[in-house]
Parts: sequence; structure tokens; C-alpha cells
Amino acid sequence: MKNGRNSGKRQIFNLGELFCGPGGLALGAARARVFSKGITYGIEHAWASDYHLDTCETFRHNIASKNPDSVICGDVRKLDIRNLPSINAFAYGFPCNDFSIVGEQKGFDGKFGPLYSYGIKILEHFKPVFFVAENVGGIRSANEGGAFKKILEDFKNAGSGYTLTAHFYKFEEYGVPQTRHRVIIVGIKRSLGLNFNVPAPTTLEEPVSAREALENPPIPDGALNNEETAQSKSVIERLKYIKPGENAWTADMPLKLRLKVKNARLSQIYKRLHPDKPAYTITGSGGGGTHGYHWKYNRALTNRERARLQTFPDNFIFKGSKESVRRQIGMAVSPRMAEIIFKSVLKTIAGIKYPSIEANLNHLLDIDDEPLFVSSIVRDPNLITI
Repeated sequence: MKNGRNSGKRQIFNLGELFCGPGGLALGAARARVFSKGITYGIEHAWASDYHLDTCETFRHNIASKNPDSVICGDVRKLDIRNLPSINAFAYGFPCNDFSIVGEQKGFDGKFGPLYSYGIKILEHFKPVFFVAENVGGIRSANEGGAFKKILEDFKNAGSGYTLTAHFYKFEEYGVPQTRHRVIIVGIKRSLGLNFNVPAPTTLEEPVSAREALENPPIPDGALNNEETAQSKSVIERLKYIKPGENAWTADMPLKLRLKVKNARLSQIYKRLHPDKPAYTITGSGGGGTHGYHWKYNRALTNRERARLQTFPDNFIFKGSKESVRRQIGMAVSPRMAEIIFKSVLKTIAGIKYPSIEANLNHLLDIDDEPLFVSSIVRDPNLITI
């Protein structure tokens, strides 16, 4: 079924993506399936765009192998929106460089901040039934909070209008073995009168540990993207003094091994994972010392280990050099978290109730612009139109 209209017993939404990354959002969307009153609700890949060559190849191999031309590799500013296949669902993790708390937080004054506006163009042109947008937590304070409010306003008013739910998620509370914290915004066509509810955490009391993620089951011999980094003698010696969960600044090590970096106190430099806790945030940028380090072995994590901490399955193959793969994994959206979000969206559309919590960023929305009516159930799938 296309264009969101009911055909038999399937309600399938066609998904378009900007800044698609290696396919974390797409994999989560493909896994999201909901059954209600004889109807299957699902999401299928239609097209995706990214500018990084290896990232596009990874997406093609794992998500779009049957239609590789559906992945457009190039500058989003040169993308011809008018010639893209029609979609009724949209997702993007728009570039976060200028919104990250690690960066300069330039927001709209930076090089990447305005790129979110190309998602607005997609919403204006296709008017999809729903969209999902993801970004770092630092977006909330960029430009003293003005950037985030402007983004929410633009989302709300795009196309024929959207009812928004904005929430700051802690991924370790949802079964992701990593303390990855992100803002996720879900918009549903205002005319449908539906409110998306934030799914309730599933592992709040018992988060998945790094040990559980990497050892249960063990990564099989010969797994791809599992090459170890050849560590220098000095790095190996330094790691010997760093205990699980500690970093180069907290470890008690000989003076000759201490880092000689002025004004640097980044907590993730040569930090080991703690085996009984979720991993700290896996990143795709930075030099030596920020690659993530095993709690037991004196080495950096392999890319397959990083992929597991991001919840990619072992048969998800990343293309490119070892450093390119590290970048892709660090910048990806966790497929498990994406699946939870997309499945909750489908449940909202199908009228299926699920455990939920109050959105913690909705107070930033303009409460004067509410939908004409609010319903928790879509009784007729034919209501879903673009």
C-alpha cells in the first residue's frame, strides 16, 4: 500500500530520510510492525540522502540493496526534492555539529545549524503523515535556547501543520547499552487529531551493561568490522593503570605516562568501559584517546564492539576504512531506540494504547496552537491521507 491508504490488510508508510547515516533509523523503522484489528502497520524505505560516500554504501548494502539508486549521495543543498519519489513518512537526524555541547554551540550562526531547514522543505513539499527528527541534547541551549524554539515553531507550522511531541531521551533507559542522550521530536499531521505519547522506559531499574552487550553472545570469530587497533607501547602502559570506568585523569599512574595536554579534562580520554554499567557515549569524531576502551583488554574497542553498543546486529556490515566505519557508527542513531519510537508512532496511528510518560520538552511548545480535536484512536485507516 502506498500514500498511507488502506489496501487489504496493510497500512504501509513510505519513508524518506535526509542525513540518513549508515541506516540506524531505517533499520529501526523496518523492524517496527504493529498489528491491530486485522491490519498490519509498517514502514518501508523509499529514499534516503547523505553526503558521505562510505555511509551511502553502507546504507545501500544493508537497507537498499534491491534499489541502490534510492540512496542519493550528495550535498543536501543540491538535492532536487521535486524529483524524489512520493513519501508519507519522514525522518532525519539533522547535523548536530553546531548544537553539540562539545562544540562551540553556534546554533544558527554556524555552518551546519541551518541545514535542519532542508527537512522543513521536505515537510512543505510532501506533507507526510508523520516525521521523526533527532539531535543532540545541546540543541536545547544553542543560541540561549532560541534555536530550539525556532526549530519547533518551524516544525509545527510546516506543510499543513503538525502536532509535536518533544522529549529528551536517555537511551540506557530503553535497553540500549550506552548512556546516549538525545532530543527526539515526533510530529503527526495536525488534521488527524492525534498526540504522540513518549514511550515509557523499559530498563530504568536494570539497564543493559557493556558486558551483556559484548559477551552475550560473544562476537563470533571472523566477524566483519572487528579488527583490533594496534596500540602503541605507551598507550598499553597507560591503560594498565586505568581501572574499569576510569579515565586518564582519574587514574593513579606514573608521571611519565600522564597526558601533557594543557587545560584538558575531557572525561572520555582513555576511559575504559565499566563492564557492569552501560557504555558511555560512543562518538565518531576525535583522535586517539577518545575511541572507547575495553574494561579488560589494553586496547580500544573494535568497530563491531562499538556497533553492538549502538545495537546494530552483527550481520549489519559497514563499508569503508576502519576510521570511516568508526565515524559512521558514532554518528548513527541506535536501531533499537529508533524501533521503539517508530513502533510507538504506528501504535498511535493504529489506536493502540501503550505505557507512556509525560514529554519533558513540551513546555517549550506554544500551547495556544492545539489540534481541533484530540483522539487516541484512528477508527478508520482511510483517514490516513497525505
